[in-house]
Amino acid sequence: MVKWPALIAAVVAIPSLAWTGDDRMVVKKSSHSVAATLDRLSEVLKTRGIGIMARVDHAAAAEKVGQTLKPTQLLIFGNPKLGTPLMQSNRKIGVELPLKVLAWEDVLKSEYSVEGHDDVFREMDQALEKLTDEAIKPN
Repeated sequence: MVKWPALIAAVVAIPSLAWTGDDRMVVKKSSHSVAATLDRLSEVLKTRGIGIMARVDHAAAAEKVGQTLKPTQLLIFGNPKLGTPLMQSNRKIGVELPLKVLAWEDVLKSEYSVEGHDDVFREMDQALEKLTDEAIKPN
């Protein structure tokens, strides 16, 4: 059974899709600001033909209601060729798909169990590692 996390950490947090330990989040430190880190990741994704669905600026939303939040942004992206078979197996995983990367300071965890797709999780894990490594590398 593969346990799949939600997300969460410039620090960048990405889900470790194939990780079965207690700490299923991969956290990487970026030498760039939250916004610049996600700008860079967006460019990496675009060059690889990976669709970006949305970008959520949680700090800006907090400001609109008179509250403050340190810079926190979420990037939502994915590849339906990989995600659709998982959802065909268990649609509940659609709460977590498409993939997300959060650049932040607070943590949120969630857990889903999907069986029979370890190879897809490993492939997604490897892709997230490469994409986020490229996005956070110094200029």
